[in-house]
Amino acid sequence: MNLQLGGKTALVTGSTAGIGLAIARTLAQEGAEVILNGRNKDRVDALVRQLTGEFPNTRFRGIAADFSQIDEINTLLTELPEVDILINNVGIFEPKEFTQIPDEDWFRFFEVNVMSGVRLSRHYFPKMLAKGWGRILFISSESALQIPTEMIHYGTTKTAQLAISRGLAELTTGTDVTVNTVLPGPTFSEGVGDFINSMAARSNVSVEEMEKDFFKNARPTSIIKRFATTQEVANLVAYLSSPLASATNGAAIRVDGGVTKTIV
Repeated sequence: MNLQLGGKTALVTGSTAGIGLAIARTLAQEGAEVILNGRNKDRVDALVRQLTGEFPNTRFRGIAADFSQIDEINTLLTELPEVDILINNVGIFEPKEFTQIPDEDWFRFFEVNVMSGVRLSRHYFPKMLAKGWGRILFISSESALQIPTEMIHYGTTKTAQLAISRGLAELTTGTDVTVNTVLPGPTFSEGVGDFINSMAARSNVSVEEMEKDFFKNARPTSIIKRFATTQEVANLVAYLSSPLASATNGAAIRVDGGVTKTIV
C-alpha cells in the first residue's frame, strides 16, 4: 500500500532505538523525510549516516535534544521550525513502589513523557492548521488504561497523553489536521529485550520460557500471548501519519495484543 508520504517531513522524538527507530524507518520507507532525535549527538549522527546508507533516496536529519531540558527543546524548535508529522514518542519508565516514588520522580516523568509532547505540539500545531494539513501522534501505552501498580507514575503520564491528544483533536474541526494516540502493549523493544534477557539469566531459564511466564503471570489478559514487535507498532503509526487516515481523528488506537479487556 502506498501511504502517500512522499514530500512529507516527520519528526520522531526518541528515535535512536526501539519503537521510535522502527517508526522512523517505516516512515522513511514510505518516502517521508525523517528527523531523528535522541539525547546523545554522536549516536544521532551515527544513525543518520547508517539510515542514509540504507535509504539513499530518503533525506534524514538528526537533532539531539534532552526533553527534560527546556533550552535544548527550544534549540530543536529553532533548528526545525516546521514539520508535517509530529510523532511524540520520547518517554521514560521505571518500576518503583508507589511509596518510594519521590516528588522529583513524578515531576521528571511528567516533564519528559507529557510536557515534551505539549511543548512540541504547541509549536507545530498552529503551523499545521495554517497549512491545512498535519499529523500529530502521541505514543502512549496500554498502561494509560490499566495503570501498572509497579509504576503508577508512568501510567499516570500515559493517561495524560490521552487527554491532551483528544483535546487537541477537538481544535482541528473542519481541517485536514488530525491528532491521535497509539497505545502499544508489551513490545519487544531494546529495553524490554535487555530486561527479559537479564530476568531469564537470573532465573536460569530460556528467554522463550521467561516470555511465556511473563504473559502467564504479569499480562494474563494478552490474547496473542507474546510481545509485539516494534515493527508492528510502527506499521500502525505510519498509517495514521498518512493522508489515508484522514477520517481517524481524536482516537486512541491500541496495538496491545488484546491486553486491554475493555471494549471501548
